[in-house]
Amino acid sequence: MNSDDADRDNRGSSTVVPYGSQRSSSTTVDGRFQRKALLFLSYQSLGYLFGDLSTSPLYVYQSIFAGKLQHIQNEEVIFGAFSLIFWTLSLISLLKYAIIMLNADDNGEGGTIALYSQLCRNAKFCLLPNHQASDEELSAYHKPGCSNRSIPPSPLKKFVEKHKRSKPALLLFVLLGACMAICVGALMPAISVLSSVEGLRIEAKITDNSMIPFISCVLLVGLFVLQHRGADKVAFMFPPIMILWLLSIFAVGIYNVIKWNPRVYKALSPYYIYKFFSVTGKDGWANLGGVFLCVTGTEAMFADLGYYRQAPIRVSFCCVVYPCLILQYMGQAAFLSKNLSAVPISFYASIPDILFWPVFVVAALAAIVASQGVISSTFSIVQQCHAFECFPRVKAVHSRRWIHGQTYIPEINWVLLIISLVMTVGFGDKNHIGYAYGIASLIVMFVTTWLMSLVINIVRHQSLLLAIGFVLFFGSIEVLFLSSYCTKIPKGGWVPLVLSALFMVVMYAWHYGSRKKYLFDMHNKVSMKWILTLGPSLGIVRVPGLGLIYTELATGIPASFTHFLTNLPAFYQVVVFVCIKTVPVPSVPHKERYLIGRVGPKSFRLYRCIVRNGYKDVYSHENDFENELVMSIAEYIQLEAEGCSGSQEGSVDGRMAVVRTSGKFGTRLLMSESASGSEEGSSTSLPGALTVTSSKSPALKKLQSMYEQESPELNNRRRIRFELINTIYKDPRVKEELMELVEAKRAGAAYVIGHSHVKAKWNSSFLKQFTINLYSFLRKNCRSPAVGLNIPHICLIKVGMNYHV
Repeated sequence: MNSDDADRDNRGSSTVVPYGSQRSSSTTVDGRFQRKALLFLSYQSLGYLFGDLSTSPLYVYQSIFAGKLQHIQNEEVIFGAFSLIFWTLSLISLLKYAIIMLNADDNGEGGTIALYSQLCRNAKFCLLPNHQASDEELSAYHKPGCSNRSIPPSPLKKFVEKHKRSKPALLLFVLLGACMAICVGALMPAISVLSSVEGLRIEAKITDNSMIPFISCVLLVGLFVLQHRGADKVAFMFPPIMILWLLSIFAVGIYNVIKWNPRVYKALSPYYIYKFFSVTGKDGWANLGGVFLCVTGTEAMFADLGYYRQAPIRVSFCCVVYPCLILQYMGQAAFLSKNLSAVPISFYASIPDILFWPVFVVAALAAIVASQGVISSTFSIVQQCHAFECFPRVKAVHSRRWIHGQTYIPEINWVLLIISLVMTVGFGDKNHIGYAYGIASLIVMFVTTWLMSLVINIVRHQSLLLAIGFVLFFGSIEVLFLSSYCTKIPKGGWVPLVLSALFMVVMYAWHYGSRKKYLFDMHNKVSMKWILTLGPSLGIVRVPGLGLIYTELATGIPASFTHFLTNLPAFYQVVVFVCIKTVPVPSVPHKERYLIGRVGPKSFRLYRCIVRNGYKDVYSHENDFENELVMSIAEYIQLEAEGCSGSQEGSVDGRMAVVRTSGKFGTRLLMSESASGSEEGSSTSLPGALTVTSSKSPALKKLQSMYEQESPELNNRRRIRFELINTIYKDPRVKEELMELVEAKRAGAAYVIGHSHVKAKWNSSFLKQFTINLYSFLRKNCRSPAVGLNIPHICLIKVGMNYHV
C-alpha cells in the first residue's frame, strides 16, 4: 500500500473516539504507519528513479576535460568544474524538479504526456475529435483547485485556441520531447555500461581498444534479451544495489576530500565558475555540455512520479541522492586537483586500491539497474503516445512477470537494443555517446520547461508573468547548455537529432492519418433516420448471437455496419457498437469506464458501449470484457426502466449513461462459472433463476465446440454462464429484453472490425499523399487491431473498407 492509499484509508475512517487519550493514541498509530509507508516508498524509489542520475559520476569529469581542455588543467579550473556541477545539480535537479516540477502532477502522474494531458483538459488543444460532454464528469478529469470555471481565460489560452496552427505546433513540440525520451532509452544503457566496464583498463591492463566495447555489447544484449522475462523476480535487488552504490561513492568522495585536498569546499562559491571561464575561455564554453551530464536522469523524478508520489521522491533525493552525489563530485575534484594527469580515468583512478574491485562490481550492477529503469520508462512513454493515437499499434504486455504498473513492448525493446549496439560499436568512445545522450536529455528538459510554463498559466491559473519568469530562468540555463552542444553535433550529437526526426515523422503521420480516418467515418456515418425506416428487423434476418461491432466513432452508426449488411443481409439478434477511446486523464476508475446507451427504439436491440481508458491504462481484452459488457447492458436496461439512468446511478450523455458500480450492480443477472467446456454444457439452473436456452441448433453447437477445441486461446478462457433472476418485473418488456440478452450471450459472441485501406485523394498535395501513404504502410505492417484487442480468430469477422481522405 502506498502513502496515498494510507491517506484515503485515514480519511475514510469515521470512528468516533470519545476520549482525548484514545484519539491521541489512534493519531500516533496512523502517523507511524504513514512514516513507514513513506520510508518504504523512498527506499523503493532509489532502485528505479535515480539509477541514471546516480551513475553520472562515471563519466562527467572525463567529458568536461575532453578535447582542448586536456591541456588546460590546474586547481582553479578543477574547482571551477566542480562549482559548475554543484550549481547545475542545485538549480535543475533540486530547485526545478524536486521542488517545483513534482507539484505539476496530473492526478499523481508526471511526464511530458501528463503536462500535455492537463493542457488538453483545460483548453481546446487536443486534435482528437472524439470528445464527449460526459468525459468532463469523470472524477479524475478536474483536479481540485485547477477547475475554477469562474476564472476568466488567460490571454495565452485565447491565443492558442484561436489560432488553429498552434494546436499542431504544440503537438509536434510534445512529440519532440517524447522522441528524445525514446532516444534516451537507447543511449543511456550504452554510455552507462561502457563507462562502468572501462575500469578494466586500469586493473586488468586491457590495451585492446575493441575489448571494452565488446564486453559492453555482451552486457547490453543480455540486458535487453532478458527484458521479456520481466523484472519481478530480481526487482527486490534493485534498491539494495543502488543504496550500496550511493554509499560507496559517498564514502570514496569523503576519503578523497580528506586525503587529497580539504580546501575543495571553497569551490561551492560561484566565484570559481568565473575563474573557470576566465582560464578556459571559448574551450570551456564548448565543453559545457559535459557539465550537463551530471543532471541527466533527473527527468525520471517527474516522468515516473506516478509510481512513488511526491513525498517519497523528495525524501530520497534530498536526503540520500543529492548529498551523495555532491560529496562524490567534490571528492573527484579534490583528487584531480593533485592528480591532473588522471582526468581520462578520474572515477576509477580516485578509488583506493583495496576497494577497486568491489566498487567496480557494484558500478557494473548499478549501470544495469539504471538501464533497466530507463528502458521501462521508454516503454511507458511509447504506451502513452499510442493512447493519444501518436504511435503505431504495438503489443503492450502487462502481466504478473512485470512490476505493477510497468509495461513491456517487444518491438521497442529490439529497436532500443539495435541502437545501443550500433552506438557502442560505432563510436566506442563514451565522450561521443555522451554528446548524443546529453543533447537528447537536454531537449526533453527544454520541452518540459515550456510545457510547465503553459501549465502554470492555463491550468494553475497563475500570473502570466510567473509563467514567463519560469521559462526565462530555467530556459536560459538550458539554452546555454544547448548552445554548447551545438559544437558537438558533428561529433555524435547528430544521432538523437536524426533518430528523433525519424520517430517524429512516423508518429505524426500516424496521428494525422488516424484523425483523417476518424473524420471520414464521421462524414460517412449512417443516418439514424435511415435506420429507423428499416424497422426492428433492420430489413435483414436476425440470427442468434451477440454481435460486437468495433468502431472508432463515439456517436452514430459506422458505415462498416451497412457495408456488411449489403454483402450479407443477416446479423445477430443483439448488436453492440463498441468504441474504445482514450480520455486525457491518467486512469479511469473501473466503475466509470463503461458508457452504455441505446441506438434506436428498444425493439431494435441495438446498443452502444464506449469503453473509456486513461493514457496510463493498459487495455486488456480478456473474456471478462464480454461478461462485464453483458452485466453493464443489463444494468442499463433495468435503470432505464426504473427511470434513474440519468439520476444518481449515472450521468447522461444524450441517450447514454455511465453505468456505475452500485449495490444493485451484478444482481440483475446471476453469473456463475461453468465447469464444462462450454456454456451450454450444464443443464442445471441456478436457484431462483429462469431457464434460458440457446437458440442455436445442435449442429451449430457441435461445430462451434469443434472449433473451440482447436483454439488454445479459447480453451484457456473462463466459461461464464448467465441466468435471469426469477422475479416480477414492473414492465414485462424488461424481462423480455433481458432474456434475449442472456440468450444472445449463450449463443456466443462475434467480433466485427473494419479492415481498412486508406488512400489519399488523387488531387491531394505531395506532402499529404506522402503522409497518408506512410500511414497506410504502417497500418499494413504493424499489429492489427484484432491482435491489440486480443480477439480470438475464431470469433473475428473483418469488413473491408476503402478510405479516400
